[in-house]
This record gives sequence, structure tokens and C-alpha cells, in this order.
Amino acid sequence: MAKITFIEHNGTEHVVEVANGLTVMEAARDNNVPGIEADCGGACACSTCHVYLHPDWVEKVPAKDAMEEDMLDFAYQPDEVRSRLTCQIKVTDDLDGLIVQLPEKQI
Repeated sequence: MAKITFIEHNGTEHVVEVANGLTVMEAARDNNVPGIEADCGGACACSTCHVYLHPDWVEKVPAKDAMEEDMLDFAYQPDEVRSRLTCQIKVTDDLDGLIVQLPEKQI
């Protein structure tokens, strides 16, 4: 189980507890966090679950693969270092305390 903090573009925080094995996207969806649309349902076929990792977490989250990297090209204002698709991040105990910031909008 991990506690994850989602920070909306306006600064509103949502702290949720997430079972291991789910994705960060599923955590947002299941807890009604606004700003994560997840149009493709987690298939890495859109960029509507895009977030920015908090700088302290960039090196702690497993690296993105080529498919995620390609899909981030379609995200709203992607950041080469901090942008991630939440559907591609599996929750483990190692992610306890993860902080992600939501973009102004999803495309």
C-alpha cells in the first residue's frame, strides 16, 4: 500500500492510499481525482493521464519505456524529465509518498 499525493494545477491536493499492483492512473480514477481523464483506460494509447513527477521522485520512479516516451509527445506541455503517463506506473511500497502534479489540462 502506498500513499500518493496528486496536486491539481490550482494547488488543490488529493492524498489517496493505493493498493500495490494498481497503476497511479487507476488510483486517480478510483478516487475521483480531477484532471486525470484516462481516455484509453490505461493502454498507453493516449496522453490524458499525463502528470509531472515532483522533482524528488524523478529518479525513484522506474524509467519510462519507448512507447510511453512516444505517447508523451502528444501530452499538454510535456517536460522531458518530469512528465509521465500514470497508466504506466505500477504502485509498489517503494512509491509510498509519491507526489505528482497535474498539468493545466489534458489533450
